[in-house]
Amino acid sequence: MDAGPAKQRAVLAALLVDAGRWVTAETVIDRVWGEDAPARVRSSLYAYIARIRRMISDLAAQDTTVTENALRTGQLRRGPGGYLLDVPYDRIDVHGFRRLVDRARAVERTDAERVVLLRRALALWRGEPMAGLSGAWVERTRNSWEQQRIEALLAWADAECRTGHHMAVIGTLTALVAEHPLVEPLTVALMRALQRAGRGPEALACYVVLQKHLAEELGTDPGAEAQQVHRAVLRGESALPPAAGTWPPEGPVTARTVPAQLPPEARGFTGRQEELARLDGIVAAAAERPAGVTVAVVSGTAGVGKTALTLHWAHRIADRFPDGQLYVNLRGFDPSGAVMTPHEALGGFLDALGVPAPRIPADPQARTGLYRSLLAGRRMLVVLDNARTCDQVRPLLPGAPGCLAVVTSRNQLPGLVAVEGAHSIALDLLSADDSRALLAHRLGAGRVAAEPGAVAEIIARCARLPLALTIAVARAATGPGFPLAVVAEELRDRHGTLDAFTTGDLTADVRAVFSWSCHALSPSAARLFHLLGLHFGPDISAPAAAALAGRPLPQARATLAELTRAHLLTEHTPGRYTLHDLLRAYTAERVLADVTPAEREQALDRLLTWYLHTADAAYPFLARSRQRVPLDARPPSCVPLDFATHGRALEWCETERPNLVAAVHQAVAAGRPDIAWQLPAVLWGFFYLRGHLHDWLDVTRTGLDAARAAHDRTGEAWGLVDMACALTQVQRYDEAVEPLRQALAISRELGDHYGTCRAMANLGYVYRRIGRPGKAVEYYRRSLAVQRALGRTGSESIHLLNLGDAYLHIGRLDEAVSRLRQALAGLRAGGDRWCEGLALDLLGTAHRRLGDDAGAVAYYHRALDAHAEVGHHWGQAHTLANLGDIQLTAGEPDAAQANWRRALLILTELDHPDAEAMRSRLRRPGQAADQPRVVSGTSELSSRYNPVR
Repeated sequence: MDAGPAKQRAVLAALLVDAGRWVTAETVIDRVWGEDAPARVRSSLYAYIARIRRMISDLAAQDTTVTENALRTGQLRRGPGGYLLDVPYDRIDVHGFRRLVDRARAVERTDAERVVLLRRALALWRGEPMAGLSGAWVERTRNSWEQQRIEALLAWADAECRTGHHMAVIGTLTALVAEHPLVEPLTVALMRALQRAGRGPEALACYVVLQKHLAEELGTDPGAEAQQVHRAVLRGESALPPAAGTWPPEGPVTARTVPAQLPPEARGFTGRQEELARLDGIVAAAAERPAGVTVAVVSGTAGVGKTALTLHWAHRIADRFPDGQLYVNLRGFDPSGAVMTPHEALGGFLDALGVPAPRIPADPQARTGLYRSLLAGRRMLVVLDNARTCDQVRPLLPGAPGCLAVVTSRNQLPGLVAVEGAHSIALDLLSADDSRALLAHRLGAGRVAAEPGAVAEIIARCARLPLALTIAVARAATGPGFPLAVVAEELRDRHGTLDAFTTGDLTADVRAVFSWSCHALSPSAARLFHLLGLHFGPDISAPAAAALAGRPLPQARATLAELTRAHLLTEHTPGRYTLHDLLRAYTAERVLADVTPAEREQALDRLLTWYLHTADAAYPFLARSRQRVPLDARPPSCVPLDFATHGRALEWCETERPNLVAAVHQAVAAGRPDIAWQLPAVLWGFFYLRGHLHDWLDVTRTGLDAARAAHDRTGEAWGLVDMACALTQVQRYDEAVEPLRQALAISRELGDHYGTCRAMANLGYVYRRIGRPGKAVEYYRRSLAVQRALGRTGSESIHLLNLGDAYLHIGRLDEAVSRLRQALAGLRAGGDRWCEGLALDLLGTAHRRLGDDAGAVAYYHRALDAHAEVGHHWGQAHTLANLGDIQLTAGEPDAAQANWRRALLILTELDHPDAEAMRSRLRRPGQAADQPRVVSGTSELSSRYNPVR
């Protein structure tokens, strides 16, 4: 039967995928027209709906069987919920397919039963789904269905092999492998079937083809399962698939991991029975009609209990999702603005799913694709807490049926309802009965029943807001002998107005509750709580809180414990504390109202000074070759952390990075331009080792602007060089020239010989990078002459290293080796393993060019040892690339590719711009090693390690 033009068929498809469920007109429009919907789109929709109704009516008139069994009266209904196409599932092939697959996946099924069910399911596939239709929703849906088909085919092939019918699957799998050459499980299944059929050589050939495709397209090796089957074929051992019950087959990236990330549920949760019943109904409907991924959005104002409800319900139904539970706090309304990106959240999910860090893709779309591939065929619960926008959520949604995603947000997120068909549950304030039940559960039924008037007033004064009630309960619980009337009176006396943050509907009484809660604290705890309003970062450590308060660390820890017990602070990881959004906003208000300007200035100065001097304590471990940044004398009251090892220093900087970036901006706002430029300067080694290029550019520019505004010429010179360094890391070399020229002029003006030398050395490096090696040698020589005149032998080694690198690039090999050996001796004497690794790598390249391949390999291996010792990941990547080049020349292409892949993994993990060049290198494995390329010890390594900054 002719189903009409493409748009009409698309409307029909948009209704059929949710047959038996109400679909809003907005959802149909978005699925069919997307963002290109015309102004009169609803008129077009109504016309297509009318034609579909007539088509169904005509079909029913022609076939009495259809009328009786499929299309009952009111087949296409219109109601408040939109449109409902009332068609039995067994009449819709995709739903019939899913139902058969679900039956086959039952653990109690035998393999023979699985084979029968999966054959029936796969027989329902006839050509391309929704053929002839186009659009974003169609493509997403089609891709999701194709993934489900592949999962079912893999399960069918495994079951056939386990029952001895391996010959039945070889033809189908061969065609599928040709169609999807990068889907490892298909090749694995084909290899198993071929081996069982006595065709071992063909199985091995399949592995070789897979290995080649992965190397050329993705720059990776086959996964663990493929390697295991390959070894089994080589040894003549059995390569049968896992025993029945391990559905679906294990993916190519990692062994099956069952995460359990749900945080503990709130103690004494009560009420919300209507919302819990709605959530239960969503799960039940999804189980009955698995039409796609099920998404629920729990929305409501801040403090209304969205997370508490969701976690309580999630724990209650967790056993229905045997493949695990994922949880993330997206920080959508964090007052600091530190909203979690989908990219960051996916990294955490992939880690929880067992993906090794080097194999987590840097590309956002690849990261989402891998995440959805791992969830395909699984039954998992995904909780996305505190979301801000639909775009933040969409990449985190699973791509295939079987999973449930629950999103909490202060926003309604209507886009998820319209496009993804999400179920919306809006939380209101607690009912009076639920509020009373909460008090009774926490304080005891007898105490609550004895003072009904006071209880009613507490509930009213707390505006039935769960967060406010919880704080009031905490206060009342600490004084079990106090009448509740006293609590009600205190709330009455301290009522005010707490300004709304996003939704604008919070009442005055919430501030009264917070104020009263602070009043119950000890003076030191109340003071620290207010001072926390000065801290811009997303969390704070105990030592930083001690600095803020100006108290010894043991006293600060005791105060933090008191605030935690009062539910005013959360210790989210040992020794690190955070505030709920409303409480943080409240502290920001109170610190302005209750703390004098002089005390605020002193507290903030203590905190910023502590961050600066602790970062400076880490500086020698991370930038041994660089001169110390000129800082004012540390105040006696400032007690920065001490670091015993390079690893501890690096770990602290990484943990505190968001706070350190915030501190730079806060220093500007606080009128401390000196700290604003000094803090990025002492963090130079950390950013150089770890990347975080966006943050590096941000803080260096901010510090430079602050120094200029304060007419601090020393700070301006440092800031100019630091900003130029950050620009070189993103390969914006032309933009780095002018800042370095300005820094050189300022340093000469100030008579700062070290600054002059530093600017000249960096100019030499930039000129080498933009293809002016003669100019580079000139600046390197001049900087070396200044160092020698100053008698600084340690820095002289670094300048010799730079000069040797420049000679290497212009082909003056003997001079390069001479300078590099001199540099190496000085670096060893100074214990500078970081730059020693660079010198060893460059000596390896020089010896390679001189024809001494054995000597070059030895230097490269020593360089790798040095890089690994100091955690210099970029150095490892570039030296591995150089080692691969020489192995290719020596006729060892497999060893070369192995080292290039190791380099690519590091560069990808760092989200480094050289990663793409390395992928291109892997796609051309036969390219001569001396041809120009981006990743090379002779063309790119120094771009990451010019050590004189």
